[in-house]
Order: sequence, then structure tokens, then C-alpha cells
Amino acid sequence: MTARLRPVAERTTAAAPARGPRPWTGDDPAGARWDPLRDEPGPGAARCLALYAKLASGVTVVTASGEDGPLGMTVSAATSVSARPPLLLACLRDGSRTLGAVRAVGVFAVHLLREEQRDLAARFASPTTPAAQRFAGTDTCDVLGVPVFTDSLAWSVCLVEDVRRYGDHHLVVGRVAAVHVGAGRPLLWHDRGFRSLAGPPMTDGAG
Repeated sequence: MTARLRPVAERTTAAAPARGPRPWTGDDPAGARWDPLRDEPGPGAARCLALYAKLASGVTVVTASGEDGPLGMTVSAATSVSARPPLLLACLRDGSRTLGAVRAVGVFAVHLLREEQRDLAARFASPTTPAAQRFAGTDTCDVLGVPVFTDSLAWSVCLVEDVRRYGDHHLVVGRVAAVHVGAGRPLLWHDRGFRSLAGPPMTDGAG
């Protein structure tokens, strides 16, 4: 008697899952994947601050109107964003009264200080100096409800366009509503100290 042989289907072996980090598809829920570029602790705060200290910038004072009077603080991180529409950006410390007033009122002023205004910059940077003493002896005028230093190198009054928090500071973007530019040389901040421009402007050419 001859036994019948039944064909047996081929068995396929499933491929072993690939080792290593799973590629990001954009659909992963937050926390489902470790990203070495974002999740590494990175350098310490001291090393980052040492880097930031080497950034040269103009010294500005941001002012706003608070419930109990004018408020202001010295800011070294302020820059232009756009010419059309005219936008400025100022970086304000989280928790500052000036930031609270800017967000509440929606209007603020940015002043570029002259190289002779170191004392004014230091006064507005001091955490122990009350607001009333910061403004004592300054020549100000009211522009769109905001105190403006009339003797600064240049100033602009801005309407708040956007406020976003990044780390321990907030980026405040304002649309320029009024502007004045005077003559003089700017006060600079570099390597944790006030500086002045030295020498004539450099030309683009070699000779």
C-alpha cells in the first residue's frame, strides 16, 4: 500500500526587528522616542553663559506703563525682525514686572542708549532699585501711553504682536508704531561689561 504525501506549505520566518533607534516618522506621540539631539543634557549653564558673554550687542532699555507707574528694565537682547511690516524683538526675563506690564497693556518702548548713558543702563539693570528711582532724573515724554527717554540714541514704541516663552525668558515681538533716531554712538555690552565703539567704521574693501 502506497502512502499519499501531502504537500506542506512553506514556512516563512518573520524578519527580526531592526536594532537601534526607531526612525522618527512625525506621527509618534510625545515621549515615545528618545532623540539624542534634543534629550541630551548638553553643556552646563556656566559654559553657555560664557559663550553668550562673547556676543556683542547694543544696550537697550524697555519701558512700559504699569498699574502703579512706569516700569522698565535693561535688555541686551533686542534686534530687528522685519522692515515690512516693521517688527522689533526684545528678550525679557521671565517674571519681571516690565514683562507683565507689556503683556497687560500691549504697548512698550525700546530705547537704544548712548555710550554716555552707562549709569542709566546700570540703574535699570539693578534688581534692587525700585521703579520710581530708576526713572528719577530722566527726561521722558509720553508716546502712545508709554514713557520714552527723549535723550536716548534712538527709540521706538511698539504694539505687541506676539509673546512666546523660551526657557527663562520671553521673546516679545512688537510692531513699530512710532520711531525717532538721533545722532551719537551706541553703548555696547560685551564680556559682561559696558563697552564703546573704538576707531572709525571699517570698510568692506581691503584697501
